[in-house]
Amino acid sequence: MTQNSDLLQTRENALNNANTLISMPAAKPSYKKPSYLRIGILLGMTTLAMNAQADTTNTDEYRGSAAVVDTSAPIAALSKLTSLDDTTPLKVTVPTIQTFRTQSGVPVRFVQTTTLPIVDIDLRFNAGSARDGSIRTEGFGIANMTATMLTQGAKDLDENAFTRAVETLGINLNSSAYKDMFIVSLRSLSDDKHLLPAIDLMTQMLSEPTFDDDILARNKARLLVGLQQQKQDPNSLASIAFDQALYGEHPYAHPSAGTLESVPSIDKQQLIDFKNRYLVAANASIAMTGNLTLDQAKNLAENITNELPTGQPAADLPEPKPLNQAQHIHIPFPSTQTTILMGQLGSKRATNPKDQQQQTNFAVGNEVMAGGNFNARLMTEVRQNLGYTYGISGSMNPMLARGPYQIGFATRNDKALAAIDASLDVITNTLDKGITSSEMRLTTDNLKNSFPMGFASNTGINGLLGMMNFYQLPNSYLTDYIDRIDQVKLAGVNQTLRDTLKPEDFLIVTVGQDDPWKDKKTKK
Repeated sequence: MTQNSDLLQTRENALNNANTLISMPAAKPSYKKPSYLRIGILLGMTTLAMNAQADTTNTDEYRGSAAVVDTSAPIAALSKLTSLDDTTPLKVTVPTIQTFRTQSGVPVRFVQTTTLPIVDIDLRFNAGSARDGSIRTEGFGIANMTATMLTQGAKDLDENAFTRAVETLGINLNSSAYKDMFIVSLRSLSDDKHLLPAIDLMTQMLSEPTFDDDILARNKARLLVGLQQQKQDPNSLASIAFDQALYGEHPYAHPSAGTLESVPSIDKQQLIDFKNRYLVAANASIAMTGNLTLDQAKNLAENITNELPTGQPAADLPEPKPLNQAQHIHIPFPSTQTTILMGQLGSKRATNPKDQQQQTNFAVGNEVMAGGNFNARLMTEVRQNLGYTYGISGSMNPMLARGPYQIGFATRNDKALAAIDASLDVITNTLDKGITSSEMRLTTDNLKNSFPMGFASNTGINGLLGMMNFYQLPNSYLTDYIDRIDQVKLAGVNQTLRDTLKPEDFLIVTVGQDDPWKDKKTKK
């Protein structure tokens, strides 16, 4: 979720890649060093891209008949395609969304798709790890452990029997906790023989989980091993330190999985308390996509929510306070490379048209400056021109409260400070001079043309429905997507970038052998 709200992912589709237009919780980006095979591929792609740029210098000379195309030079041939000049404006028909509420008041969004005999159900609660502290002070990891144990036994089914039932039906039944949200998801065949027993398992795990003490002890032991292993992962170290420094005492500051200090004290009663307080109808929303009629969808929604206690909606999260000056944190780590995270407090999920347009403006500008593609300014300068890193990108992760804006990459230890300075120079230059109209046009065209890929599958559609339901966005949020992009103006994009980003106050976390600022501090 955001997430992890829970709202940073190589190039993704247009919705996730900006992460501020239409996004789902997702895992944070990894900046691990790629394999030598991948390095070779990336270098090859860079060479091809450079050749293509050279070959398009005199593009107009080649726009003639296909007879002049040199088939021995495939990259050059791309610059001679004339069909791209005649493209008509993209016409997109978004899925038809039907909305209703269950008798217990749970909002439901449903899209009927009959291409495949499957159903996807997404049940979301305003109940992520940001709520851990409300169950026990510094009870970090309670939401995560609750999600883990929901699928490890329910009612009269122990762990093995529950797993056999899931495997026999051939369904996917999962639960997970992010910073903002708690998600229970189901994918099943749509015939009654499979779907109805699947719904029954789903309701059992929500209403009568066993939370077996022996399984809890095993889970905690495994989790502690994983948390110890995180100490050997520079990306994890950087991410944890970044969140702690950026959020301080805010509930977003701690890792969703918990800490080495908090996990051992998690007990069964805390899991029960979390479930009873947050996994309730007043705190829930449902997204449903698949081979169902509207009446069938309504019946299934009632079956899912009948056993949920009514409860109370979760309280609003406090707003975090932004840093008012730059902060540099270095974590010593025995490595030939330094992992770097830099950024600041970002925005919360926009729920009104004006703020949504602002987030669209920012997404377009940030894609030009810090997108994951080879045309982005940071990638061009820091990777291609200076050779400091294999890849660098940044994104906004809006959540219920203000999420982070992060830029991440890794570089040689002796180049860390130079790479940081070069990155800040690119950002500052972009804010001072702005992006160009051609850069903006390329980005908006790409976002519009790739937009339909966001709902090319049941999973994609249901993810969008779940996100819109959780943040209480109107159906027009999806249907107006293209309009928001068309309303993007160059001046608005550049002004939004300046209003949002403050590189002089960036939080910068480095994990590596040497402190990049050591020599600078010595000179001072």
